[in-house]
Amino acid sequence: MSPFTGSAVRTFDWEHLRVQLADGVATVTLSRPEKLNALTFGAYADLRDLLAELSRERAVRALVLAGEGRGFCSGGDVDEIIGATLAMDTAQLLDFNRMTGQVVRAIRECPFPVIAAVHGVAAGAGAVLALAADFRVADPTARFAFLFTRVGLSGGDMGAAYLLPRVVGLGHATRLLMLGEPVRAPEAERIGLLSELTQEGRADETAASLARRLADGPALAHAQTKALLTAELDMPLAASVELDASTQALLMNGEDYAEFHAAFTEKRPPKWRGR
Repeated sequence: MSPFTGSAVRTFDWEHLRVQLADGVATVTLSRPEKLNALTFGAYADLRDLLAELSRERAVRALVLAGEGRGFCSGGDVDEIIGATLAMDTAQLLDFNRMTGQVVRAIRECPFPVIAAVHGVAAGAGAVLALAADFRVADPTARFAFLFTRVGLSGGDMGAAYLLPRVVGLGHATRLLMLGEPVRAPEAERIGLLSELTQEGRADETAASLARRLADGPALAHAQTKALLTAELDMPLAASVELDASTQALLMNGEDYAEFHAAFTEKRPPKWRGR
């Protein structure tokens, strides 16, 4: 996303999220523990707008998405979203569903890695938020459930039918999206849904450590790697290798590439600047 802004000023208070920024790492916490962090219209909109804002500012080099309390996120709030959508017309429903998809696009398109720190339930939209992240770190209490068919809707919600087969394969994705059955942490690790399985209660700590490692690394290289992973999902090989070549040529003109050579020559750690 372009760093250029118009008249809008930075948002300092996010009503539906808890946001902490520290030395290049953002920690965004879903904070409705009494409702298992069920999402509301406002929470979706805040996530969408926060990711866009952080992408423009270019001060964040890694982001942890976590949930407060007993679970990560139980999905859309049954009363505040499911109940409310029953009274909406088609145009309003399309606006809502497009907004939820915009959140997933914002996670995939932001120029920094996103790490989902999962414990307890990650259901419905909560499962898709974790799926959209670049890394999923979970402890043994984690259970993922793509529940959309259980409420009479398509399992392909918020890009799940696009993303999930690319993470776990078509066979597993078909089972998970059709049946909506919970996938507990050991199976999630086995089928490739998890990046790392931690000891119980250690997901947030491990995700924070990974975020620190990423933030201390070559931010521009990470951003371009993420962009290529997303862009090349649907490209033929010839287009992919050409895009890779163009990207590498640009990065070879960057400061970080020269810094690596200097650090190697001087036998010291590189001082990455993200340029």
